[in-house]
Amino acid sequence: MKQSPSPQALFYPFHLCHPETLARLLTRFATVHFRDFMALQLTPLSGMTAFQDRMGMSFPDLIKSGRLRQGYDVSGPLSPTVAAAVDRDLCDPLWRSCLHSAFRQDRRLQRGLFEPSHSLRIGDSLVPGPAALLHMMNDSFRQEDYDLAKVRGLCRSTVTIEEGYRIEYGLALVKTSASLVYTQTLALAHQLQPVTDSPAHFALYAQSCLREKRPKTNHLLIRAGY
Repeated sequence: MKQSPSPQALFYPFHLCHPETLARLLTRFATVHFRDFMALQLTPLSGMTAFQDRMGMSFPDLIKSGRLRQGYDVSGPLSPTVAAAVDRDLCDPLWRSCLHSAFRQDRRLQRGLFEPSHSLRIGDSLVPGPAALLHMMNDSFRQEDYDLAKVRGLCRSTVTIEEGYRIEYGLALVKTSASLVYTQTLALAHQLQPVTDSPAHFALYAQSCLREKRPKTNHLLIRAGY
C-alpha cells in the first residue's frame, strides 16, 4: 500500500517564529517552511522594509537535515494577481472589521505592523508609538474605503499629519493582506499546509479563503506560557 507523503507546513504570516513554536511544529510536520522577509515596493519611490534575517540562521542543523526550509521570496512589487487579491481583502467589510478589531486588541499583531515602543514618523512629525496606535484605533479608519490605488496615491502626495495616519493605516492593511495572499500562493504551489500561532492572522486567512472559495486547510497552534 502506497503511503501518503509526510505533511509539510508553511508558517505564516511572519518569516520568523518563536523557538517553542518551531519545536512544536516539528512534532506534527516532517518539514516546516518559512518565507523570507517581506519588503514590498508599492511605487518606484515608496515601500516597506524588513530585517533580512532567516530562521536558518538560528537553526543551521535543521536546515542541514532538511526539516527546516526557507528561501521563498515575497519582496518587491506586487504582481497583478497578488494586487487584485489584496484589493479584494481591502474591499471586504468582514475582513476589514476582523483586522481592525485585532489591531485594537492584539499586541502581537500591532508589533508585527509597527513597533509601539518606538516613535513613528507620521507625515513630517515624530509621534510616540502608543499615541499613534491609539489614534489609528478610531473606528473612522475601519470605515474608510481603501484599495491599493488609494494607498499608492497617498504615498505620492504631500503629507499632512492626518494624511500620514491614513498612509500608515493603509500600509498596515496592504502588508497584512499581502502576507496572507503569499501564504495561499506558496501553499498551493508547493503543496504545503498553512500554520500559524497568531489567532488574528488565522481568522483573517480563514475569511479570505471563505470569500474566495479557496482550499480551507489552515492550522492554528495556540501559544501558552511563552
